[in-house]
Amino acid sequence: MKKESHPAYQEVLFIDSASGHRFVCGSTMRPKAVEAFEGKEYPVVYLSISSSSHPFFTGSKQLVDSEGRVEKFKKRFDRKKEASKDETGPDSEDKKDEKVEVSQEPVKVVEKKTEVKAVEKKPAVKAESKKKR
Repeated sequence: MKKESHPAYQEVLFIDSASGHRFVCGSTMRPKAVEAFEGKEYPVVYLSISSSSHPFFTGSKQLVDSEGRVEKFKKRFDRKKEASKDETGPDSEDKKDEKVEVSQEPVKVVEKKTEVKAVEKKPAVKAESKKKR
């Protein structure tokens, strides 16, 4: 492995600016700020949010689902089913008996002609055949 190709791994102090929580973790980041923590100086990285302030981890914002997804789907499905019944209600039986007139005018058919060009295939040349042994 080449020397100086990888960044140096060091302990870095991360500070959550929302809650003030501090923790030390290994990182390759090279921040310029330095701060003392537990009697030792560490390079400092300020975070806007971490697990100590994120609503998912703190439980401060919980999703209250009064009815489940299945129930919501069933309600929507039932509404659509009722709407389709209204369309195919007693009036629709009368419509089935009605005859629909079809126009007797001739339909003009247009054919689209496409040109097909023949493509010559060149024989594949192997790289090995070009090399001299």
